[in-house]
Order: sequence, then C-alpha cells, then structure tokens
Amino acid sequence: MAATLCQVLGFVLSLLGVALVVAATAMDQWATEDLFDSVVTAVYSYSGLWRSCVRQSSGLSECRPYFTILGLPALLQAVRALMIVGMILGAIGSLVAIFALKCLKMGNMENNIKATMTLTAGIMDILAGVCAIAGVSAFANLIVQSFRFTTFTDGTSGIIGGSCSTGVFRYTFGPALFVGWIGGAILLIGGVMMCMACRGMTPDRNEKPRPTYDSYKVPSEGRHSNQRFDYV
Repeated sequence: MAATLCQVLGFVLSLLGVALVVAATAMDQWATEDLFDSVVTAVYSYSGLWRSCVRQSSGLSECRPYFTILGLPALLQAVRALMIVGMILGAIGSLVAIFALKCLKMGNMENNIKATMTLTAGIMDILAGVCAIAGVSAFANLIVQSFRFTTFTDGTSGIIGGSCSTGVFRYTFGPALFVGWIGGAILLIGGVMMCMACRGMTPDRNEKPRPTYDSYKVPSEGRHSNQRFDYV
C-alpha cells in the first residue's frame, strides 16, 4: 500500500513538474527590465527564449521573435536545448509511469516488470528535472554576471537584442525563471519518489518461501466399521 501511494504521488508530481517546465519554456518573461533607476517608465521591455517584447504604459505589447539562429549566443541555444530535452524526458517518463501504475491492471503484466518501468520513469524524471534546473540556472547566471549582453545591434530591446533609443536597459529575473526552478524541483521529487516506490514493488529475493504442508485426512468411521476380523 505504501509503495502504491508513493508511486501515484510521484506520478502526479511528475505531471505537475512537466507542465511547469513547459509553461516556463513558453513564457516570454525570462529577463525583465529593471525599473528601479530607469527614468523612462512608459516603456517596459522583457525577453524570453524565443522572442523579445516591449509593453507600453497603455497595455499594448509588441513582440518580435528571434528570426536567426546563427546570430544568437551559444548559451541561449544551450538553454533552449536543455529545456526541450527536459520536456521530452519528462513527457516520456510520465507516459511510462502511466503503464507502470500498480493500481492499473495491464493484461498479465507482472510486478517485476512494473517495478522496472517505475524505476525507468523515475530516472527519466530526475534527468528532466536536472536539465530544467541547469537551463534556468545558466540563464540566471547570465543575468547576474552582466545586466545585458549584445550579439547584434538592430534596435531590438531585450537581453538578446542591442541598445534601444531610450537608453541602456538593465535586466533582472523574470517570473519564468522561478516557474522553471519550481518545475524542475518538483520533477526531481517525483522521480525520487518513483524510484523509492520501485523497491517496495520488487519482492525480496532473500525471503524464503514458506513451506506448505499437506492436510492430514482422518479416515472415515464407515471404513473401519465394515472391516471384519477372523479369529482362529
């Protein structure tokens, strides 16, 4: 019962972690403009892995995707790859965990096979969480080391773009970073719980089988009553 509960809870956490990692990858607010010392507050810029955006005080936002790949920094491409690999590993691990649930009957599948599948799903979720945390941490380290970096100057505001006519932008952590960190941590916890559930699903090899005894059958009285003894 404890192994089943641990397995189901780990599966639910892995699904939640995958959803958060996907949401963080798709979000645009990885780096947001620091308005603490900014004179111009009518324009607010932020950028993500796929595009940079500018939002005006009226609420109108305008985004421009990164059309080129060769002009982007290598670190940004590495972060993209880590997040995509994390999403793929987490999705495959969750799919494997569905068929490995002990509470579901899948034909004549034995507990040993389900335990192996649960262990595989847990390891994949752990790797997915590590990839997500590594990708988000690399992007956060980039923001910490430098307030902005420039690869090509095309008038686009954002951490990938160059300087804008309003001046030099400084960037800080965006909400997507925290969503990615939380999603990666939940994936790690879910993977560890499924690996722990695998031990409870595997039978102990050192445990000796209990001996079975044949039941003793008492002879019926009728058989003795019908027996005849001849005395000489």
